[in-house]
Amino acid sequence: MNDNQHPENIQAPDATALENEAFVNEATIEEVKDEEMQQQEGDSKRIADLEEELAKEKKEYLFLMAEFDNFRKRTLKEKSELIKNAGEQALKGMLPILDDFERGIKAAEDSTDVASVKEGIELIYNKFVKYLEKNGVKEIDPEDRDFDTEKHEAISVVPVPDEEQKGKILDTVQKGYTINGKVMRHAKVVVGQ
Repeated sequence: MNDNQHPENIQAPDATALENEAFVNEATIEEVKDEEMQQQEGDSKRIADLEEELAKEKKEYLFLMAEFDNFRKRTLKEKSELIKNAGEQALKGMLPILDDFERGIKAAEDSTDVASVKEGIELIYNKFVKYLEKNGVKEIDPEDRDFDTEKHEAISVVPVPDEEQKGKILDTVQKGYTINGKVMRHAKVVVGQ
């Protein structure tokens, strides 16, 4: 056994040393408590900042959603007005042609000259065709062409003796029209078989 291990060699702790150690322990505990308090205060401040930032972002999001909804409604209104006004402009352009028809009807009542009435009607017809062309409407000319389902509607199929006429348009029952390259009305045709 070692001399230090004998009970008589063991020294009792000094009271001052114990007080100092207790003081150090209390000071360390206080420091730890202070650090924890500071950390909690920092965390609380950070949480408050994050909540404030979230509220701000939410408010901005709601503002943007409202702004987008207003934009969507305004766009729909403008689009409907544009469509409405486009139709109005198209019809407004036809009014002079209507006036010509009314004058032609009055002139036909008093006239005995069939040739002049026919000439007047042809003038009005040509004016109307020019108006349509000016607005992008063109006639589909299917005569002597191959049948195309994109532009033509076969209302009748007629047997033909000549092989070269098979699949060709023989007659147009009703003219077709395109507007700006898009088929507005299919031409109704008779096709050779």
